[in-house]
Amino acid sequence: MTRAFALTCAGMTLAASQPVLAADGQPTTATVAASTDIVVVGDRVKYGVKRTSSGTKTDTDIKDIPQALSVISSAQIEDQQLRSVSDLLLFVPGASYNSGEGNRDTIVLRGNSSTADFFIDGVRDDVQYFRDFYNIDRVEVLKGPNAMIFGRGGGGGIVNRVLKRPGLNDGRSLTASGDGFGGYRVTGDVDQPLSGDLGIRVNAMYEDGDSFRHHIDLKRYGINPTVAILAGPATRFDLSYEHFHDRRTADRGVPSFDGEPVEGFTRTFFGDPGKSFARADVDIVTFGAEHQLGQGLTLKNHTLFGTYDKFYQNIFANSAVLPATPTLPERVRLSAYNNRNDRTNLFSQTDLVWENPLGGLDQTLLVGFEVGRQKSRNLRNTGTLSGSDLIDGNAVPLSDPTTDVEVIWAPIASDANNRVHATVAAAYVQDQIRISPMIEIVAGVRFDSFKMRVDDLRTVGGGEFGRRDRLWSPRLGLIAKPADDLSLYASYSRSYLPQSGDQFSGLSDITEGLKPERFDNYEVGAKWEILDGLLATAALYQLDRGNTRATDPNEPTHTVLTGAQRSRGLELGLERSVTSRWLVSVGYTLQKAEIAKTTTAAPKGREVPLVPRHSFSLWNRYDFTPAIGAGLGLIARTKSYATISNAVTLPGYARLDAALFYRLPHGVEAQVNFENLLGAHYFPTANADNNIAPGAPRTLKATVGYRF
Repeated sequence: MTRAFALTCAGMTLAASQPVLAADGQPTTATVAASTDIVVVGDRVKYGVKRTSSGTKTDTDIKDIPQALSVISSAQIEDQQLRSVSDLLLFVPGASYNSGEGNRDTIVLRGNSSTADFFIDGVRDDVQYFRDFYNIDRVEVLKGPNAMIFGRGGGGGIVNRVLKRPGLNDGRSLTASGDGFGGYRVTGDVDQPLSGDLGIRVNAMYEDGDSFRHHIDLKRYGINPTVAILAGPATRFDLSYEHFHDRRTADRGVPSFDGEPVEGFTRTFFGDPGKSFARADVDIVTFGAEHQLGQGLTLKNHTLFGTYDKFYQNIFANSAVLPATPTLPERVRLSAYNNRNDRTNLFSQTDLVWENPLGGLDQTLLVGFEVGRQKSRNLRNTGTLSGSDLIDGNAVPLSDPTTDVEVIWAPIASDANNRVHATVAAAYVQDQIRISPMIEIVAGVRFDSFKMRVDDLRTVGGGEFGRRDRLWSPRLGLIAKPADDLSLYASYSRSYLPQSGDQFSGLSDITEGLKPERFDNYEVGAKWEILDGLLATAALYQLDRGNTRATDPNEPTHTVLTGAQRSRGLELGLERSVTSRWLVSVGYTLQKAEIAKTTTAAPKGREVPLVPRHSFSLWNRYDFTPAIGAGLGLIARTKSYATISNAVTLPGYARLDAALFYRLPHGVEAQVNFENLLGAHYFPTANADNNIAPGAPRTLKATVGYRF
């Protein structure tokens, strides 16, 4: 048992696990109503929520949103001790993740990978870094194209983090946790009213992480104060600032051998860990305003200004295990590069919501617009390796692949060196029309004018490239409610992704003349509240990705937009509470994603990577008494491919998790989590055929806390 873990266990009388507010950390309806009429949060349950505004920009019952979505509340995140977006996605139907070269979150939703489809309170947060949950109320994963609400991208879906806000009532908590590898984490949440109409909430976190893998470490911290002002009975303002720092070893996992992950090297670092690291410094200011104009009219604004400084470099395995020769042992080739990505984002959304009968029909009308600007600076250098540890050029022996090499960093012709300036101006309208108590229509359309300019500063192949796209993104949903607790829906939605890619890295003299990729989603589903607070969901979908680049068969030097990808699947979910003592989150997905028409990346028939045919997840917590509870979880996935080459297979696996919860007197709480209880050997994801992430062995986490 490590020192950090022992200290955490000894400190079980010092910490706490949750703030004293609603189950998800937000003010309850009764609390807000005591001070103002402006914020209607809705009924809450400990896991998930009954209502959200993310899917429609209006406060809507989840049963009345015609698309699949999953909500993971802060309570569930704390119960499972989820520390990353990738951990969370394991419990979301239709979702998986890419290891992102060990330096960023990368989601895979319905077979579509993205590093940019992330949002904070519905506003774009699209930079490549690892996000944390210390200051969030819940995480919402919306599946399928979402351009009508969120704008470009989001072809497979989006991840939206909803931040905690001041509840204007007293609440304080401290937590401390440690694990068997020597890592520890401390968080705090203070919600303090300053007067009847003014309050502040401060969330903070520090983590010093370790790993089952050798030479891997993590240090991150964040602080997020938020001030709320009630300017009268119909107006609320929220002003938030977050500073977040994350520095970690850039771990790209292990290579392949004979078409599968190499065995016996789960804990081994391939490359040079001392020179492989990722660093992100994030500063985000958000402003929210809401004012009730009367007559059912509400005006809202949400503005985000963020600066993101990101640097990473890595020396990593860039080949499969090469066979031994008479003069050389088994070996793995290495590559190296570093990359700087700095970005400044400014986005502002303004919505007018009118909830009143129109033409004799009950309806909720949304009219809004968004303006935004993004500036980026990208610079990449390739590393040339030398040193006595290298053999056969830039290879290391498989028997000792962790090395300390000399590196000269310098750009090559293909390395990025550019400045990017992107602007967006968008307008949208949506109506939720309740034709009768049994029939509802959700119809909307968004127009985006998206302009981008890239100044390529390379001496060879450089120049100035630009493009303006005018995008129409419709959405149509029909909801039938044969009973109060059951809704059936059919929907269609569309989204676009400019040919520059989600990080603007692909605009060139070729792509600046090409239309954006297009995503069309057709979906039918059902949402059934089996019991009060227990929601079962089912969705059957087909998602077509078109306008994908392919080589012109008649002119190999030309590019045409004839490639296509198709994803089809069935998603089943069950979440919230079976009883007041039994909380659940269950998901199953049957899906297939493949290249439907040959692209530049793959021929027709290839399967899309990191999409298992079957995936299942289960987490449930049962409280035997008010003081004692237990949790049990299961993750099971069939095989998938590491990349679109389909050359390397990630074997299927099953992982069992468990937890024990104990509530002590005077606000003290403690829990112990056991991950991978049976010690499964598995590889959950990859970034390339030879950058495969091993799953952690048996892991023990202890968390203690104090709320006051």
